[in-house]
Amino acid sequence: MTDTALRLADVATVPTPIGPFTTIVDADGAVLASGWTGDPSTLTGLIHATLRPTELRRQDSLGAVTQAVIDYHAGDLTAIDTIAVRQRSGEFLVHAWEVLRKVPAGEPVTYTEFAGLSGRPAATRAAANACARNSAALFVPCHRVLRIGGALGGFRWGLEAKSWLLAHEG
Repeated sequence: MTDTALRLADVATVPTPIGPFTTIVDADGAVLASGWTGDPSTLTGLIHATLRPTELRRQDSLGAVTQAVIDYHAGDLTAIDTIAVRQRSGEFLVHAWEVLRKVPAGEPVTYTEFAGLSGRPAATRAAANACARNSAALFVPCHRVLRIGGALGGFRWGLEAKSWLLAHEG
């Protein structure tokens, strides 16, 4: 595929208790980016350049992906677990995102614990960076990582949303 080739992706937005949630998926249905926004343009820049779509096609639903978002917010905390996600970056970040997908709902970890789970116990900042650079919010549940002592830390979609998610999962 050349740099000028068309990369079409589908996008859908659904209402949730903490605001609109938008998901962008590639042709295979894998999540490229997602978050609590009604504006897909806030998500496209989060997608790695080699995966970034050149055109978005708005849909009412993305099938199983949209249903997983609805089901999760309605209380089925495992609905997101089997949804395919496609993110690219360096080896550590990709591994860290895979590790995040295994952190169970209701069992948040600290950034230090997350670094250890990711195989680099001394790399707390790198673990925090993995959370900050995660483009697939909810499906890669970076909201499940807290500061030592239980402080929320940061969250791209706001601390109010992170607090709601943690309470929802608790």
